[in-house]
Amino acid sequence: MKTDNNIITRATGLLIIEVRNSNPNGDPDRESDPRYRSHDQRGYITGVSFKRKLRDLVEATSAPVWQELAKRLSLPADGQGFAILESRGRNRDEIKALSSDEFKARYWDARVFGNTFLESLKDDKSTTWQEKEHFIRSGVAQFGVGVSVAPVRIERWTQTNKSGVQEGKDRGMAPLGSRVVLHGVYCMPFFINPTAAQKSGCSRKDIALLLTLIRPAYPETKSVIRDCVEVRHAWYAEHKDSLGSFSEFDFIDALTPRRKGDSEKPSVDNLPLEEQYEVPKKLPEELAAKVANFCDLAEQLPDWCR
Repeated sequence: MKTDNNIITRATGLLIIEVRNSNPNGDPDRESDPRYRSHDQRGYITGVSFKRKLRDLVEATSAPVWQELAKRLSLPADGQGFAILESRGRNRDEIKALSSDEFKARYWDARVFGNTFLESLKDDKSTTWQEKEHFIRSGVAQFGVGVSVAPVRIERWTQTNKSGVQEGKDRGMAPLGSRVVLHGVYCMPFFINPTAAQKSGCSRKDIALLLTLIRPAYPETKSVIRDCVEVRHAWYAEHKDSLGSFSEFDFIDALTPRRKGDSEKPSVDNLPLEEQYEVPKKLPEELAAKVANFCDLAEQLPDWCR
């Protein structure tokens, strides 16, 4: 898909996310416990959760992250053309009144991740706006579920507050208010599909912004319960042709860490990562020959992106 004389290239990636004494993604069905699979106790982080971090950084146009990215990528300092559709307080009627082209030009996350909004298009034979159809449009970038390599141990404890919040009580308590993963290493695949850009209006600069945001995604969106989460590696590789030059499953398998010792034993927070996991740093030769622009986005970006 050519946009502004640039080409979006099909690509596959894998995020290696380390969690220490934090809740990377709370589960509302389990009173905000860190998400985990009941059949094998492996933790998971949804792609929706990770994309929320990226959206928040783009939406905060007055913050240092956006201002720095605007300089590096020649983006408008006020964020014009990079608004966030999935934001609080949006005016649905105002959005529905936009033409298709206006909609695409305004919302970065709709161009990149797709959207399920009610599309409103202008009827060429009328001066009124016409609601045409519901649509589910796939985005160029898709983030899968990040699953932990080993089972995770969840710690829960009660939080206290010096000042009372209930009438007649001089102190406050939140029973089991803190729920964290002691330690975990999660693998989250992601994919860049240029075919979807034909409908969403996504440009190469939109993808450059996405890739640049991956490293600061967690450090710049810390919270009380999510203060020690980091993308340790963000493996990225482009296919040599639009039909796919390598197996995405082979790529993911080759770069997935392996638990040392007992694979069913949760890791701990007081030992270095590589003492507990075998962490691949390169691709097997046969697979490496099939990829282009292979890099770790946590350390460097592809030349076209920089």
